[in-house]
Amino acid sequence: MPALGLDTVSGIVMEQEIKVLPANRVKIHRPDDDKHNNEYAPRSRIYVRDVKGALEYFRRGFGFLLLALFIAIPWLEMNGQQAVLLDLAEQRFRIFGMTLWPQDLTILAWISIVAAFALFFVTTLYGRVWCGFMCPQTTWTFIFMWFEKKIEGSRNKRIALDRRGWDFDKFWRKAAKHTAWLLVSLFTALIFVGYFTDIGDLFINFFTFEACFWAVFSVLFFTFCTYGNAGWMREIMCTHICPYARFQSAMFDKDTVTVSYDVGRGEPRGPRPRKLDHKAEGLGDCIDCNMCVQVCPTGIDIRNGLQYECINCGACVDACNDVMDKMNYPKGLIRFTTERNLEGGRTRKVRFKSVGYFVALIAITALLVWDIATRVPMQVDVLRDRNQLYSINNDGWVANVYTLKILNKSQLSETFTVTVSGLEGMQLRGDTQLQLSGGEVATVPVTVTVNPEELTERVTDITFEVTSADGTVQQSHQTSFIYE
Repeated sequence: MPALGLDTVSGIVMEQEIKVLPANRVKIHRPDDDKHNNEYAPRSRIYVRDVKGALEYFRRGFGFLLLALFIAIPWLEMNGQQAVLLDLAEQRFRIFGMTLWPQDLTILAWISIVAAFALFFVTTLYGRVWCGFMCPQTTWTFIFMWFEKKIEGSRNKRIALDRRGWDFDKFWRKAAKHTAWLLVSLFTALIFVGYFTDIGDLFINFFTFEACFWAVFSVLFFTFCTYGNAGWMREIMCTHICPYARFQSAMFDKDTVTVSYDVGRGEPRGPRPRKLDHKAEGLGDCIDCNMCVQVCPTGIDIRNGLQYECINCGACVDACNDVMDKMNYPKGLIRFTTERNLEGGRTRKVRFKSVGYFVALIAITALLVWDIATRVPMQVDVLRDRNQLYSINNDGWVANVYTLKILNKSQLSETFTVTVSGLEGMQLRGDTQLQLSGGEVATVPVTVTVNPEELTERVTDITFEVTSADGTVQQSHQTSFIYE
């Protein structure tokens, strides 16, 4: 093959460009590597376009389900009490029939670890689906955006409204929007604080101005947080504050399902008439309409590749599929897929990372279940009298004084019986049978007397046993009986 000079090469390139880019028909927009379209501008405002589609309807339905659970759970009752109550003042957490105390913090730790590993496992398989479909920040942001759209109009109308000067129409629309945001934020705060105090009393006392200072402060604080996060900060929470966006790359690999743009099918991109044979003109399926950018709640261009700002909400998927339908092109130019699939390979669900997270999740869940199953809903502490090691009573028997602290960790009233063992013929004097309501702590002074003839050592181990009336709950505590 003869060598080609620079002029010859340039001529070939120009000839190819004339074939691919007929100036009178279509202009192709190639991605510019030197231009960072998704670079974050701190003061820029993202006007999110409304989108409809299967993923959007599923996300809304799932979000409404989680929202309904969030609202309903604190109103549920069990055994005549609020079913879920995280009472910080009393240092007890009631969770559907189970009461956790500071001594049970290992259970709360196991629950947190299980939730973390479940998140890691799902992220390894399906990316940031938590962020796109279940995160409260995303759910409340879309709720606020719905009010914004209903009051201020579509994306173009909102842009025009912000650009024009202040008039009555702009004032009432802005006032109505922020009023709706504040009302939603106030209701959200009341429900959230209701998880930590009696929710019925909270609603009544708050609106009758009889609530205590900390209740009012908490409601107003979380109102401000919800209003600021979902109304003003929005994508800033996802891109700059939430740590999950930063360490997600440690859980991603080529087999992780994420929202992806099919570069091989979409490029070279460019606008064109719907009836144009774009394949004959050397064009890809992307018409460069920027709809995927306009519907993105974080304002990124998914065509630039996977970015940490992407929350996997699938809005760009619905928007692109709608455009593909109108152009009579196949759907899926932007879709949930894996990097390996885009490269022509087959996605592997079973791999070392996913199996490792799954095994760890199962093991930790088993430990949580074991911890709950072996938990005794009662606690007994025994304290010796520090003022006097022992005494001799009128009958000449040796007496030791103890103080028993018995905690009923259940939510139901129970009757307990106290017994002692360890020495022959020993006697227990004091209140040996007592009834405790749910969560009650009883302080019981008792005296143990023993015939000195039965004592062969200076210190003898004895055991206090506390048993419920039906015998299903039993707790023992070992201590010492002293006689010199």
